[in-house]
Amino acid sequence: MSTKSLFALNHELATAKNQVQFLESTLQVPFSEKLKAQQLFPLSVKPLEIFQVNVGKMCNQVCKHCHVDAGPDRREIMTRETMQLCLNALEKSGAHTVDLTGGAPEMNPDFRWFVEEISKLEKKIIVRCNLTIIVSNKKYHDLPDFFKKHKVEVVSSLPYYSSVKTDSQRGEGVFHKSVQALKMLNDAGYGKEKSGLILNLVYNPAGAFLPADQLALEREFKSKLKSNFDITFNNLFAITNLPVSRFLEYLERSGNYVSYMEKLINAYNPAAAENVMCRSTLSIGWDGYLYDCDFNQMLELKTGLPESKQHISAFDPELLQQRHIKTGQHCYGCTAGAGSSCGGTVA
Repeated sequence: MSTKSLFALNHELATAKNQVQFLESTLQVPFSEKLKAQQLFPLSVKPLEIFQVNVGKMCNQVCKHCHVDAGPDRREIMTRETMQLCLNALEKSGAHTVDLTGGAPEMNPDFRWFVEEISKLEKKIIVRCNLTIIVSNKKYHDLPDFFKKHKVEVVSSLPYYSSVKTDSQRGEGVFHKSVQALKMLNDAGYGKEKSGLILNLVYNPAGAFLPADQLALEREFKSKLKSNFDITFNNLFAITNLPVSRFLEYLERSGNYVSYMEKLINAYNPAAAENVMCRSTLSIGWDGYLYDCDFNQMLELKTGLPESKQHISAFDPELLQQRHIKTGQHCYGCTAGAGSSCGGTVA
């Protein structure tokens, strides 16, 4: 398993342009045709609910499925100035939730300041925590208490309830560290009944297949984590791996790309297409540029707004509500089966 990002390796699929060309050059049913068949194209937006902010690509892990291509060698980090622009825009918007992601968002030097400022605006805060960051260094050991103070909802990736599958996807020793971190979060009250402190887990398949039923997986994870480690959590989100960045590279290298795309296309669900997360979410990149979703951000597919309005510094809530969402072949990942979003299934 590589300990470097595709970017650091100068891999051909490290650039968004090459990824988009790869996705669009293969013979498949165009995603737009599926939307047209149910009169959804061009895809319009719904009222804005969520600001999803990527505060940087730096991470303490190098996971083989990562669509961000995050890792310790990535230096793209959101500045406090850009964070302030996000706060200014948030006040103008009708969004009720701020979803902080990365990389490992906690590694941004202004992460805690940002959380504190968002908290002052009385917005719901979600932090996508990879768990191992909590135990990786003493300076992060107090994160559970910090999250608790600001009533942060913690969403944490855990590929499986055993070490073999987890470590194969996320790196050697990750499962053990994740268990340590989950226990620390439980000790702070997270995932405990009536505590009001929400701890949700995220499941990603370890290979070129769709996730199993979300509720069945949740029951299985809850049973195994409780009996084996006395760990509790609230909900489990089953998320489909999208053919972007490292997972795209894995599909191409392993010869699974064509068959995986066929699985996604054949599993297209019109109900999932109606409820894709991009319709009520705005994605903000580490440099302040605007995207319809986190996956479009990694493919550098900015919103369809005029160029002068593409940055958070020019945030225009009315204009944003008039835009149409940019779609591509990767969007099949969010519309297959029960659908997929940062909050799990959508249909």
